[in-house]
Amino acid sequence: MDVTSPSPDIRFDAPYDGDLEGDLALALRIADAADQASMERFDAADLHIDVKADSSHVTDADLATERAIRALIESERPDDEIFGEEYGVTGSSNRQWIIDPIDGTANFLRGIPMWSTLIALAIDGVPRVGVVSQPAIGRRWWAATSLGAWTNTPSGSPRAIRVSPVNTLAEASASFQSIAQWRDAGQSAALERLTTAVWRDRGYGDAWPYMLLAEGRLEFVAEFDVKEYDIAAHVPIIVEAGGRFTSFAGAESISSRSSLATNGILHDDFLALLHQT
Repeated sequence: MDVTSPSPDIRFDAPYDGDLEGDLALALRIADAADQASMERFDAADLHIDVKADSSHVTDADLATERAIRALIESERPDDEIFGEEYGVTGSSNRQWIIDPIDGTANFLRGIPMWSTLIALAIDGVPRVGVVSQPAIGRRWWAATSLGAWTNTPSGSPRAIRVSPVNTLAEASASFQSIAQWRDAGQSAALERLTTAVWRDRGYGDAWPYMLLAEGRLEFVAEFDVKEYDIAAHVPIIVEAGGRFTSFAGAESISSRSSLATNGILHDDFLALLHQT
């Protein structure tokens, strides 16, 4: 079961008249619990690793972290639905928590610190609250509709973040995830056009490039073969930072199995470049 898609006339930047402060505070507490569970197993010598039916890896840390997240949601928001990567969907509600306990399991199991826990709350299919936590490097990003986008600082105080003002493709920096991913999606020609047009391209991987974009350090991130739990948490952060998030085709959806995030100013230019015929 997938998250309910928003209706075609709703944009991710549409206003919301409800109070999201309590939900954002809960999402941050959920991230604290997740960080504790995941870091207890990070780089553990006895980490247990299995291979799932889709050939991706799952560790005992993925499972323990999702259980910790679910326990808190079930206690604090018992009427809400939960959609997690490891345990699927439970409950039925227009309020759906979408969680990826460890995004970047391949890094996690190798002891590479670039992995994240992703926590989102979608209401009527639109992600309204998002938290991305990278505890192994001490970083976190969070946002909720109309409450701004934020990150932590070394002093512990929050700092508002904003996308960059870059307005030409020739000055833009892009993250494309991996060459193989674009090739498998039949988009090798589009990737060639992209990397030729921009100032700089790198494959930073997983959640981190989306957060770099929200901080104004990149102007473009795109992926293929992504599930809702891979990207839902990014949407509020990027939108509240002033950017734009769609599918690769330009749809306001997190269930299209692709993503394209930009600083907003260049979104239409990137779409035109990628879909040249």
